[in-house]
Amino acid sequence: MDIDFDAPLDYLPRIKNYYIGLGYGKPYEWAKLDDVPFANLQKPLSAARIGIVTTASLFNPANGEQGPSAPYNGKAKFFTCYAEPIAPFPDVRVAHIAIDRAHTTASDMASYFPLAALLRLADTGYIGPVSPNFYGLPTNRSQRVTTQTDCPKLLSLCQADAVDAVVMVPNCPVCHQSMALAAAHLEAAGIATVIMGCARDIIAYVGAPRLLFNDLPLGNGAGLPHDQPSQDLAAKLAVDLLVDATAPRTIKQSPLQWAGAADWKKDYSNIALLSEVEIARLRAEFDAVKKDAAKLKQAL
Repeated sequence: MDIDFDAPLDYLPRIKNYYIGLGYGKPYEWAKLDDVPFANLQKPLSAARIGIVTTASLFNPANGEQGPSAPYNGKAKFFTCYAEPIAPFPDVRVAHIAIDRAHTTASDMASYFPLAALLRLADTGYIGPVSPNFYGLPTNRSQRVTTQTDCPKLLSLCQADAVDAVVMVPNCPVCHQSMALAAAHLEAAGIATVIMGCARDIIAYVGAPRLLFNDLPLGNGAGLPHDQPSQDLAAKLAVDLLVDATAPRTIKQSPLQWAGAADWKKDYSNIALLSEVEIARLRAEFDAVKKDAAKLKQAL
């Protein structure tokens, strides 16, 4: 398989082939917005209250392994939107979603949760205050649940805190779809949004008002791990888009480059690289994760 390492990874065909190769049936049908709402920021950036929307889950030690290099852990999933305070500094994890575990370890929360970088921007007066709460958006394959349940709840949480704009950071492929749908819902209500994401083709397909595209392995939407300058740059570029974008579907690529293995785009969910034994193991693991998630839903 020839891979153009300079071009963004096309996640949609990669994921389609992966799940067909695992033995699942009809390919997933991704959402596609015909019209993408667009809200201009109504205040100067230096006065705007900015919130963070994440698909990361609050750490709960009762939910199994969730630390750096943790395997995919369905027990750590959450299924309803939440708002939690930014102080004391929260502990959020991504063990429950399909980040690129082959090339990143999620050892630096700042690479997928840009709170520290936004607080630094607020401290310098570049942006207004960071919202006292951040907001969790479930990673939901059901577009009906996302649009009819999760998006209205997220909007009410953001409105309760009077945010002027939100920075949204998805982590997995489906996370990108959920964030795009949520961005459209918030923008229709007048809240400006910008997504910091790594799956450009998914955001472009679904449709979103603004995307800062970081061409990095999934799980690093807010910058390079353990690299504060890159995280600060990504946060600044993201909030700048709140002002600079003049129409929906605006996509700006950051200059960040992955410092690890150059062939990471070859590996993610690439069914062509897997043996029959590996495929059988992955299918069994995926089925087990689905069972864990179903049990959690039933317990709600």
